[in-house]
Amino acid sequence: MFNKPLVILSLISAGIALTALAAGNQQQIAYPENYRDWRHVKSMVILPGHSLADPFEGIHHIYANDKALRGYASGAFPDGAVIVFDLLKTQEGGNALQEGDRKLIGVMARDGAAFVKTGGWGFEAFAGDSKTERLVKDSGQSCYACHTAQEKSQYVYSKPRP
Repeated sequence: MFNKPLVILSLISAGIALTALAAGNQQQIAYPENYRDWRHVKSMVILPGHSLADPFEGIHHIYANDKALRGYASGAFPDGAVIVFDLLKTQEGGNALQEGDRKLIGVMARDGAAFVKTGGWGFEAFAGDSKTERLVKDSGQSCYACHTAQEKSQYVYSKPRP
């Protein structure tokens, strides 16, 4: 026979513990489906010798959803803003630098309540063409550490091309 009040109290305590545990974890960033249909903000190339060449050497295309576009315009990115950084290897040929294989898709997603420890932004990266292989292993802390240099622009490096 079991002690019903004790079992109920144990279940309530376990539920509270699980809720507290879940609250400490940041939500997972979703793969940004159809991001190439969003506004293209700018492109750039990081070459060998640049301070970020390891691991970001290659061709970068930056895309923004509508809320991120409003953030670029106003300087205040609202919750729901998403910025995608599409990083491709470079290939040389025919006297041109061209896009090669995708290295990663980087994502910044704004949610002030969910990502308090990283300036209101969630950070994620998806390997190559994968929509499931995640590269960020520290809840975005290493990404945020680099982005703190851009605190005045709400941790966003990119500026739209005029």
